[in-house]
Amino acid sequence: MQKLIYILDDEKEIRKTLRVILEDEEYSVEDFSSGKSLIKALTKERPSLVLLDVWVGKEDGLTILDECKKLYPSLPIVMISGHGTIELAVNATKKGAVDFLEKPLSIEKVIQTIESSIEKTKEVHFPNFKLDVDEILGVSPSITRVKFAVFQAAETNARVFIYGENGTGKELTARAIHQNSKRKNEPYIEFNCASLPEESLEQELFGLELASQTDSPEIRIGKWEQAQNGTLFLDEICDLSLALQSKVLKVILDQKLERVGGKEFIPVDVRIIAATNSNVEDAIREGKFREDLFYALNVIPLELPPLRERNQDIPLLAEYYLKKSISENHLSQKTIDRDGLDALSSHFWPGNVRELTNIIERLSILVPGDTIKAKDVKEALHGFKRANEMVARGDLKHAKEEFERQYIIKTLQICEGNVTRTSKALGIERTHLYRKLRSLNISVDQLIEG
Repeated sequence: MQKLIYILDDEKEIRKTLRVILEDEEYSVEDFSSGKSLIKALTKERPSLVLLDVWVGKEDGLTILDECKKLYPSLPIVMISGHGTIELAVNATKKGAVDFLEKPLSIEKVIQTIESSIEKTKEVHFPNFKLDVDEILGVSPSITRVKFAVFQAAETNARVFIYGENGTGKELTARAIHQNSKRKNEPYIEFNCASLPEESLEQELFGLELASQTDSPEIRIGKWEQAQNGTLFLDEICDLSLALQSKVLKVILDQKLERVGGKEFIPVDVRIIAATNSNVEDAIREGKFREDLFYALNVIPLELPPLRERNQDIPLLAEYYLKKSISENHLSQKTIDRDGLDALSSHFWPGNVRELTNIIERLSILVPGDTIKAKDVKEALHGFKRANEMVARGDLKHAKEEFERQYIIKTLQICEGNVTRTSKALGIERTHLYRKLRSLNISVDQLIEG
């Protein structure tokens, strides 16, 4: 199969020359003159490599590089420039570029750089390993890399920081680390740092002591103590206030905590796994996240790939979630035909595995007969059309917001407007769902009436 190379350069002759060279080397080539057209193409297909000019007209190539990496974190990108500097090359490398070429381009250097860059990102051959508990579905290189990282992390007591978009499986990965660790028979406690008002978070996390008429105070054990000798998973860690971040850091460093209203320090032996879908570097730069807490948590960083980076796993995931939905909803047996699987595999999946799960459940319930076809898949995905259009324009932030809005609406409809059932189906606290409904301007009453 031919390797596909994307070229972005505002100089027509450069694009033409590179195309001729690469096609002679039996590469398939697409070239673009604007960042917008490149990003639009990336939402439809992942190339083997991108050659990206540092300046494309008035567009900053480093900004375009950022957008490419948001779509495909492991995509190899080689920067090219007619006025390269060491500082520029360093900045490009920090942002994820695998190499840097200067104009005028040497044919031999271009071919050599492309070959070596693609080779670097080929499937990694991991040593033999086996997880005792393996609920992470997939066989793609990127998910195998995650499983191996879980295996390595589970062998230690080191703190883990999990990164990934919404719906990529951060909770599942954190649980897998615990289930395969030496602490597997001890408590595993999950705590969503965005699930409660700030005044309640400290009590929920660290516990509470209330004075009583007797000599003994009334004690409420917090999540941290509940996880004693086990694992505490702090999801959406970047949503904590700076004051609470400071207290979390102190407990991590001192290995002891003080309950709210308490007068004594309680020793704690708890492994911490944190997760976020935020850009931590931006949060630190904006003063929203403590840099010292980041370093304390980021002993083992683990980045989860978006579903679009492992679409070869989609048939396996679709089959699993179809069987699960049929069983849970007491439905008749159904299968997805080849064209239906192709339609699923070609979707961009801004909501990742969570969106796929929702779509499969909808198909299992709404499709009559025993076969789910391509037209059924496309109709089910229609509700996410606006999000996909935004992604095609490179507006990833608003695309995610639109997907989240559509996802919550569809889940509310399936749950007949019942907020409690919806919060359970979404895997979030009811108070957190109410905040989402307000921020996304979703009216439950109007949905029910509609």
